[in-house]
Amino acid sequence: MTSPQKLWHYRGRILLCFLLGSLWETGAVQIHYSIPEEMEKGSFVGDIAKDLGLEPHKLSERGARIVSGGKQHFALNVKSGSLITAERIDREKICLGISSCLLNVEILMEDKVKIYGLEIEVMDINDNAPRFRTDEVEIKINENAAPGIRFGLPSARDPDRGVNSLQSYQLSQNKHFSLNVLSGIDGAKYPELVLERALDREEESVHQLILKALDGGDPGLSGTARIRVLVLDANDNAPVFTQSMYSVSVRENVPKGTLLLAVNATDSDEGINGEVTYSFRNIDDKASEIFQLNSRTGKLILGEPLDYEESKIYEMEIQGEDGGGLLTSAKVLVRVLDVNDNPPEVMVTSFSSSIPENSPPGTVIALLKVHDRDSGNNGHITCSIPGHLPFKLEKSYANYYSLVTDRILDREQASMYNVTVTAIDQGTPLLSANTHISLQVEDINDNPPHFSQTSYSAYIPENNPRGSSIYSVIASDSDTEENSRITYSISDYIFYGASLSSYISINSETGVLYALRSFDYEQFRDLQLQVTAKDWGDPPLCSNVSLTLFILDQNDNAPEILYPTFPTDGSTGVELAPRSAEPGYLVTKVVVVDADSGQNAWLSYHLLKATDPGLFSVDLHTGEIRTTRAFHDKDSLKQILTVAVTDNGEPPLSATVSVTVAVADSIPEILSDLSNTETPADLEDASLTLYLVIAMAVVSSLFFVFIIALLVIKLRSWRNSQLLQSSSGPLRNIPSSQLMDLNGVQAFLQTYSHEVSLTMDSRKSQLLFPQPNYADTLISQQSCEKKEPLIPEESRFSARDPALISLPESDFLYRHKIQQREEQHRLSRVRCAIDPSLRNTHFRGI
Repeated sequence: MTSPQKLWHYRGRILLCFLLGSLWETGAVQIHYSIPEEMEKGSFVGDIAKDLGLEPHKLSERGARIVSGGKQHFALNVKSGSLITAERIDREKICLGISSCLLNVEILMEDKVKIYGLEIEVMDINDNAPRFRTDEVEIKINENAAPGIRFGLPSARDPDRGVNSLQSYQLSQNKHFSLNVLSGIDGAKYPELVLERALDREEESVHQLILKALDGGDPGLSGTARIRVLVLDANDNAPVFTQSMYSVSVRENVPKGTLLLAVNATDSDEGINGEVTYSFRNIDDKASEIFQLNSRTGKLILGEPLDYEESKIYEMEIQGEDGGGLLTSAKVLVRVLDVNDNPPEVMVTSFSSSIPENSPPGTVIALLKVHDRDSGNNGHITCSIPGHLPFKLEKSYANYYSLVTDRILDREQASMYNVTVTAIDQGTPLLSANTHISLQVEDINDNPPHFSQTSYSAYIPENNPRGSSIYSVIASDSDTEENSRITYSISDYIFYGASLSSYISINSETGVLYALRSFDYEQFRDLQLQVTAKDWGDPPLCSNVSLTLFILDQNDNAPEILYPTFPTDGSTGVELAPRSAEPGYLVTKVVVVDADSGQNAWLSYHLLKATDPGLFSVDLHTGEIRTTRAFHDKDSLKQILTVAVTDNGEPPLSATVSVTVAVADSIPEILSDLSNTETPADLEDASLTLYLVIAMAVVSSLFFVFIIALLVIKLRSWRNSQLLQSSSGPLRNIPSSQLMDLNGVQAFLQTYSHEVSLTMDSRKSQLLFPQPNYADTLISQQSCEKKEPLIPEESRFSARDPALISLPESDFLYRHKIQQREEQHRLSRVRCAIDPSLRNTHFRGI
């Protein structure tokens, strides 16, 4: 670091200590540092952690970072807690033309979204020497010029400020000229050359002068320009401007080519000595690019667009020169008026894309920086957001706004917000800019599971299968993800000597209840449950609901006879009915109970069987057994009644009971009668046994007859087969290929048509033998030459023979077919005799 830099560094430290003390006393949150320009990159600026009252490592933990917009000239070292330079800082580039170069730096603490402002003043050092735009200037002066006349000289420019800027001019020693320095409204110094003694061109036609510009730095720097003065012949009058200063105000949005003003200088001379040309004399480089000057007319024209935000005023000097070389000058001041041509800018410096729904009011969501390059009302910005949103904007620091919550959020009402921040300036016309912020509301477990009903009831038939689903309860949770995931459980307790979990179970994921037992209505009629729904949030929330399971009765119990019962003590168990009982006499009552309920327990009584039907009746609903008539002498002394009791279930169940009624006037009488009398029931059982034996005998006999008949039929068929085989001897020499089997008889392959008329009267039966209808003719030489008949003489018969008619049907058919063969053989011999050529014909058949 150079000695000037060290000096400014120490001065800055002393100033900082003094300033910090003042800040702590006033409670300001802005920290001020001063540094010299041209410091090396990474140079120490200030101890941020210490000045904020934090440990160095806290900066990293709290997420400290620089959020200033634009180019970053500084950096934050979170390890050491210090602010350092990010580059070599040249004050003349950053703050050209500005007397106090202040750079604002904002540091954001992410954890609390809080802004700390830093103001860093860049102090000027004398790193720039004064500089003339031209190294040599030529001035023409008439030799007749009177002493005291002034001629403008070019001014030097020094971008440094304060004492380091241009302070004075010096003119080299000479006997004709002196130097006069004028000061402008902005403090600029303008040198003038003053003629002290008359000139003589014949003595010296050219004068060489040196103009030196000096600054006030330590060490001081300077710049020089050579001035060449030409002594001219007589040109009596110099040009004169109508005004010593021209001023104009122009809006920054005027187009290029706009005429700003026109300067005018007059010269009393004639001819070329009276012609004036115009040119810029003192003008900076930026202004020379923006403005154009017509050298003949003196019109000042806008060559490039103006920008109020870059420069608010331009000062220049225009000189007029006649043809004889005489000069005059006038100053021109152009003021730029601001127009609202820059819309506001909204920059999101810090932003949280999500926020828990239980965040307290005032929670910072985003930090916004607004900026408008315009000035005055054109740069005055107001920010707003829609009024229906649960947020508000708060001014936090300088041109920073904080977007904060205005009330407690509820994700179940709105899970996302799109916030539009609108920045509007106060210019004419109004300009605005929008930025959009999307905020996701994070769910917290603030809603317990909810059942649609305060209590539930279900009805289950008894005798249900084990493991079957009986009911389902469903709870909903308006939270999301794990906070809405629900598990179900049942509160356990002892029920009828067993744990409730042995009766009912619930699916923890679906809420479906399952019966682990088969319920019995007769054991219990309802079951009280408490179902708990718990979510998976942290901490978990739960809700309870009561569930009553009502067991529905099924007809699973038959009626149970209570009276009369079968005696177990050796008694007879007999009901007594006196002989003198009148019709309607109550003999006894059948007492029955049914463990079921409702219509399943509605009982009806019926008399199924009685020894003497019509003697007793049973009431349908009460089961009372009464006499329907008076007893007769022929009535049995012992009456056995069978009573059926049926319930009204589906399907109905029943039970029967036998009631023995003794007809007697006293107990000793009935006991003696019962011991000597065979019961009708025993007689009835004996008759039933007899009937069964007879039926078995009849079935066996019928089966035996069927077997005998079947054997007779089989034997008869076998006999007929043997008889046919013994009578087929004369046909044995015929080849089997020329015969066909017809019911056991070998016959020629011929077709005959016969009419057979049979009647039950053998005298009327007839056989008609028409001419044969040959389908094929079987002729052979053997048949023509054979003389003996095909069948023996004793086997021949006539169709009219009564013995034929009397034969059995099978014998009759047999003899009829033999007769057909004999007739065929006879016809064959006749044809052979008529036509000998047929002797060699072979037998053929189709």
